[in-house]
Amino acid sequence: MKFKEKDLLSYLEKWQEVLRLQDWDIRLETVDQKWRKTGDVKVDRDDKKAIVLINVFNPTSENPEETVIHELLHIKLWDMDQMLEGFLHSLFGKDPEDPRYNFALQQFMILLESTVEDLTKGFLQLGGEEKRVSFGRIDGLVKKELGIEKKDSGE
Repeated sequence: MKFKEKDLLSYLEKWQEVLRLQDWDIRLETVDQKWRKTGDVKVDRDDKKAIVLINVFNPTSENPEETVIHELLHIKLWDMDQMLEGFLHSLFGKDPEDPRYNFALQQFMILLESTVEDLTKGFLQLGGEEKRVSFGRIDGLVKKELGIEKKDSGE
C-alpha cells in the first residue's frame, strides 16, 4: 500500500495537536525510493524542530495514520530517549565492541520501540480513523518464510 501525502499531512496536523506538540515546528518529508524503514524522525531539540520521514515507495505498514502517530511519539519521548542513551554511554562508554554496551543499548532500543508501539496502538484505538493495526512488517516475514513474492512493493 502506498501512502498519500495529503493524508499524511492531515494526520500530522491532527496528531501534533492531540500529542501536545504544537510548540514544535514539524515538517513532513516523503521518501519516494526504496528504503528499509517505513518512517523515521530527525530532531533538533534546541530549536524544537523535527522532520518526519515517511516511506511512500515501499512502506511495510498498512496504516499511514499509525505510522504518523508512531513517529510523533518518538518526538514526544525524545528527551527521555536521549537522557537514557546518555546514561548508558556514561556507564558503558560508546565502544561498539563492548558486549555490555551492546546488550544495554539493544535492550533499551527494544523497550523504547515496544513502548512507542503500544502507545501508538492505544492512541489509534482512541482517536484513529482506521483503527486496524498494521501487520505489514510481520506479513513480510511470513511471505519471506514461505517464499512468496511481495506484490506492489515497488521492489
